[in-house]
Amino acid sequence: MTDPDYRDLKQLGMHAALPASPEAAVLERVPNPHAGDTYLVRFTAPEFTSLCPVTGQPDFAHLVIDYVPDGFLIESKSLKLFLGAFRNHGAFHEDCTVGIAKRIVAAIQPKWLRIGGYWYPRGGMPIDVFYQTGPAPEGLWLPDPGVPSYRGRG
Repeated sequence: MTDPDYRDLKQLGMHAALPASPEAAVLERVPNPHAGDTYLVRFTAPEFTSLCPVTGQPDFAHLVIDYVPDGFLIESKSLKLFLGAFRNHGAFHEDCTVGIAKRIVAAIQPKWLRIGGYWYPRGGMPIDVFYQTGPAPEGLWLPDPGVPSYRGRG
């Protein structure tokens, strides 16, 4: 295999400002050096933030993104910038969680993807949002997301 050409990457190794919005964010990808193998990639964002679209108050979540790559991997710096772009973005929990999954799918066409959005309570009720593209591939080692259900204090 020849070395991949990373010259098209515009964010990795460069100064890159936080995008003004999730729509303005660019998800970059790199070739999967193990295309053809079935393996899991996990990104965890324990401090994800967005805004309530009605009140403008901050919402916080712990996101767990699992995917089985095909020809491409998500470049992690671009994913961090994309997720950071939600800080000033107003959207309900469900829209954020499912929208993130759909953007990743559009960028890399993985064999499989799932996301768990574990949202911290506002108004006394946590909201957890789960999305996946279909059944997990046969033979995939799929670890538990590792995020317990919200229990409150003590």
